[in-house]
Amino acid sequence: MDLPQHVHPELAEPGRERARYWRFPGLPGTELLTARFVTTSFTRHSHETYTFGVITGGVEEWSHARGRSRVGPGGLAVVEPGEVHTGHAGVPQGWAYRVFYPSVEVVSGIARELGMQGTPAFTGSGIHAPAVARLLARAHLEAEAGDTLAASSLTRQGIALLLSEHGRERTREGRAHRARPEVDRARQELVTRLVDPPSLEELAAATGLSPFALTRAFRSVYGLPPHAYLNQTRVGRARELLRAGRRPGEVAAEVGFADQSHLTRHFRRHLGVPPAAYRRDVAGP
Repeated sequence: MDLPQHVHPELAEPGRERARYWRFPGLPGTELLTARFVTTSFTRHSHETYTFGVITGGVEEWSHARGRSRVGPGGLAVVEPGEVHTGHAGVPQGWAYRVFYPSVEVVSGIARELGMQGTPAFTGSGIHAPAVARLLARAHLEAEAGDTLAASSLTRQGIALLLSEHGRERTREGRAHRARPEVDRARQELVTRLVDPPSLEELAAATGLSPFALTRAFRSVYGLPPHAYLNQTRVGRARELLRAGRRPGEVAAEVGFADQSHLTRHFRRHLGVPPAAYRRDVAGP
C-alpha cells in the first residue's frame, strides 16, 4: 500500500527513533547528523555553527527568532549561529532528516567566493528549495559512504546554491549591538563558574540590576534566561570533552552537572542523543 506523501518509508515503523552524529572530514570543524525522531522534542537552544537540515521524511516544526516553521520532504531547516530555536515532530509519524553543522568560517568562505561580504544570513528558516535539498542529501549520503571528495564537493555546491537563492548579508544590528555591559558581565560570570554558578540574586547584585531586570535583559540579548544559558554552555563544553574521548561520568562532574544522569537529560534535550552514544560515534573507540 502506498504511504501518504509526507511519510517516508523509514517512518512506517511506529515509534522507532534513531540518531547518529559523526565528524565530516570534508569540511573543517563540521559534524553531520542522520536521525529519525518521533517523540523527541528539543528544548530552546542555539548552536555556534550553522544548521542545514534536509528533511527526508515526515514533517518537522520548530520555533525560532523569526517566528515558526514547518517543513516536509524537499524542504530545509536553516538555523543561523546563535539563533535560539526548538524542534519537534509535525506529524504523528515524526520526521527524518540529514543535518550539516558547518562553521561560520566555512559558510562565510563560500559566501565570499560568491561576492557576499560579512557573515551570511538567510531570508527564512523553513526553506523550500528542492534543488538544494537534493544536492545536500546526495552529499550526506556520500559522506556516510566514506567518499570524502564527492561529499565535500557536493556540500559546497549545495551551500553555494542555498546562499545564491536564499542568502543575504547580515545587517549590523544584532545581538552584539544590543548587548549591555551588565549582561556581558553576567554571561562571563556564568561561563567561568560552570561548576559553582551564582544564584540569580548574586548574579544580579554583581551587575547592579534587579533579578527581574537582569533576566529580561539577558533574554533579549541571548534569547535564553541565565539558567538556560548556563545549561546550554555546560552541554557545549561537555560536547567538546566527549569529542576528545572523555567518559560521560567524568565529563558531567567537570562541567557542573550533578551526575551522569543529569548530564544525559540535558544532553538529550539539546542534541537528541545520550552523551555515551555521541562519544562513541564522534570520538570513536
